[in-house]
Amino acid sequence: MADPVPVPLPADPVPVPLGPGVVTLSDRRTERHWAVSLGRYLVDPVAVTQRRYAAVTGAWPGAVTDPDRPVDGVSWFDAVRFCNAYSARAGLAPVYRFDGDEVTADPGADGYRLPSEAEWEYACRAGSAGPRYGELDEIAWYRGNSGGRSHQVGQRAPNAWGLYDLLGNVWEWCADHYDPQVYGSYRVLRGGGWADEHWSCRASVRRRSHPTFRIDDVGFRLARSVR
Repeated sequence: MADPVPVPLPADPVPVPLGPGVVTLSDRRTERHWAVSLGRYLVDPVAVTQRRYAAVTGAWPGAVTDPDRPVDGVSWFDAVRFCNAYSARAGLAPVYRFDGDEVTADPGADGYRLPSEAEWEYACRAGSAGPRYGELDEIAWYRGNSGGRSHQVGQRAPNAWGLYDLLGNVWEWCADHYDPQVYGSYRVLRGGGWADEHWSCRASVRRRSHPTFRIDDVGFRLARSVR
């Protein structure tokens, strides 16, 4: 039997090609700085929405009822499982392999995945050098203007590369471990969310969470490698 033809999802975003480039990451806790070279990759202009998540998984996590707000209440494991399911639907090779609680990424797979921390920051900055790619009230939903909730994706001004909501609305899971020697399996979160003060909504701010935790201001967006 032939493989089924993937059905386009409602409001499927068109990934934006980025890279190659170099980004310098920093950690305030350890006062460490390190440079990362990036290859070419694609990143979605918006976070995965409730509508898109439900169309692929049949699940509607969290308490949000608006289908065009970013999906929240998803763990890191939920996010990478979505990446695999979305890849299969698109006829691409899934990136992630599961062995109990161990997750490994196949570097040769052409499917969707979470962006690395360096890819996320490079995409967020869009060539800018400051803490933000624009005036905060124009580009982000945060504590000062969110009204205590997330908002539909793509409603604030984009950065110079046409990417929305990289700051504010929801924190976004990245692929990387935060600091395995100190925090074990904890993964990186980036971007700040609707409940955060302005100082958390900066391109360089790093946060961490256990990969099983589900939080009402955490979501994710998709990336793909380009070869």
